[in-house]
This record gives sequence, C-alpha cells and structure tokens, in this order.
Amino acid sequence: MSYDKKYLSLRLEGPLQSWGYDSQYNRRNTGLMPTKSGIAGMCCAALGFSRGCEEEKQFLLEFSNVRMTSVAVPRKAGKKELHVRRMNDFHTVQQTRRANGSINHDCVLTQRQYLLDSYFGVVLEGESNLLGKIADALLDPVWGVWLGRKTCIPSAPVFAGLTNERADALRLLIGEQPVESFTTQEEVENFSDGMDSLPDSPASFDSYNRVFHPRRINTVQKSSIRGTL
Repeated sequence: MSYDKKYLSLRLEGPLQSWGYDSQYNRRNTGLMPTKSGIAGMCCAALGFSRGCEEEKQFLLEFSNVRMTSVAVPRKAGKKELHVRRMNDFHTVQQTRRANGSINHDCVLTQRQYLLDSYFGVVLEGESNLLGKIADALLDPVWGVWLGRKTCIPSAPVFAGLTNERADALRLLIGEQPVESFTTQEEVENFSDGMDSLPDSPASFDSYNRVFHPRRINTVQKSSIRGTL
C-alpha cells in the first residue's frame, strides 16, 4: 500500500499559551514554541480519547511518525510588533501526588508559566487518513481544545486547512511571506539537520505512567522573545 501524505495546518492563537516539556510537580514552565506532546494532547481531546486508553496508545504510536513544523507569527498592535513575553502565575491546588505516589490533601502553592502575545502556525506532515481524522475531530471536538493547558483557550479556530503540499499548508498560516522571515522549529531525522532535541514525543498520557521520547529539532531564530515578567 502506498503512503498517501497530507499536510494539516493548525492556527494557535489566544491570550495565553503554555507548552511544557521539562517540568512537573510544583513548577511548570513553558517552552517558547509549541510542543509535539501538547499538539498530540489537543488531538486526543478532540478525538475523545481518555488518558491511557488503548485508542490513545494506538493514536500516539501513529502520531510519532507525523513530522511537525512550527512557525512563530508576530502579532501587531497597529504598526507595532508585539514581543512575546513569559508570565509567572501563582496559585494553589489540592489532591497533588507526592514523589512516593501518595496523595497530598493539603493546599500546595504552584508556579506556572504562560506565553503572552504569542501566535503560532503548525504544519503536521503525515499519513492522509490519520490527518483526516484529526481534521474532522478539530472541526467538531469531543472535548475542549486548549493551547497547552485548560486555561489557554483559543481565540480563533485551530483547524486552518488540510492540503496536499507543504507550501500550500504554510500559505494558509503566513500568506505569501517567505517562511525564512519567521522563527521556525522543524522536526528532523538526522543529527546533521538538527543538533537539539526535546523530550516531548508522547508514548502515553496515562496519569500514572506518562512516557515521552526525545524528538530531534532544528530551530531558526528570526524574532526576539522576551523573558519572564
């Protein structure tokens, strides 16, 4: 059977975004670009897969073969370009899990980071049937779709289009502007194409057995992102 490839364009726009990949427990940071685990989680929610179910495991196995490209699209206020900033939020939670696996019933202070004034375009390259199912789910999601965390609600439809060509998929997100004029992060296969990696390729979202594998990436920086507020 031949491999029928498609390109799925996603529009990630909202007041807050948060894409964690290296933090748990009381301190939850955010990366500066969308993570593959965050996008996979969004897709699982849209498809209605419960954490740790067999459908989720099979989906994540197939999703591991999807290649992801992210583009940071600058937002403007009038003619002024807005710089993306990171904000720290402090709040309390209950029913947290201790390192030994027991439940802590006391209130715990946590720190969580969010991106402000950010807008990303994401192109997923993969098998046609899989991306078609994701596209249908994003158009009519079973559960809520968020930009990394439940507090990060999209301000525009996430689904931007499903195309046969990468250039057409990018055009849906950035128009006729060359992709080289944007900050991009692309998933690559070889060390010669990208020397960085992120532990954000999910194998299981099971609450008691979360598993992630490294993903090799190449990031090309074209715009400034300012530090924590």
